[in-house]
Amino acid sequence: MGYPSWKRGLDLIFSVLLILLLLPLSVVIALWIKADSQGPILFTQERVGRSGQLFRIYKFRTMIRHAERQGDGFYTGQHDPRITRAGHFLRRWSLDELPQLLNILKGEMSFIGPRPTLAYQVEQYSPRQRGRLAVRPGLTGLAQVSGRNELSWPERIELDLNYVERLSLNLDLYILLRTFRVVLKKDGIYAEKEKFLLKSEKQQYSAKE
Repeated sequence: MGYPSWKRGLDLIFSVLLILLLLPLSVVIALWIKADSQGPILFTQERVGRSGQLFRIYKFRTMIRHAERQGDGFYTGQHDPRITRAGHFLRRWSLDELPQLLNILKGEMSFIGPRPTLAYQVEQYSPRQRGRLAVRPGLTGLAQVSGRNELSWPERIELDLNYVERLSLNLDLYILLRTFRVVLKKDGIYAEKEKFLLKSEKQQYSAKE
């Protein structure tokens, strides 16, 4: 039995352990978010998972309510006024991602894999790029430890495809160890607007300018 066959078992075991271990911290974060700004504790959004299946991703809310209707939509810059005080801290240390342990527990995500993207982005994939949907999306992945948001979308997708082709326990352990280093260094938390936008979006954005 190969590694991909029992990777799900590892995800299940460690997601349960971490949810229990980090429960006190999660409660503190939840109380801080409620005290810091109006709105729900969790931010949920529909994302695309393995084989194109849709699911709702969970994150701690880091922005004001209805932030996507203001400013630059889904794009978030370092000095975005929509980010709350608690949100800046949570993003800096990637603590806003903790609720995705629930997604892992439910089998919608894995600890390691390509980050889950929005449906409209997947619609722009070429047949080859859709290969990144062959595995469960991850809490962290090869693209996240190779430049994170400093990479353009095509660069991230290529790294994700590389991960799918080379999937192994050794590669996952390498990504896991690199993730701790990236989080501590706080590299690539925010993307430049040109790198955030997909090709079609860049054309539309340029036309508006």
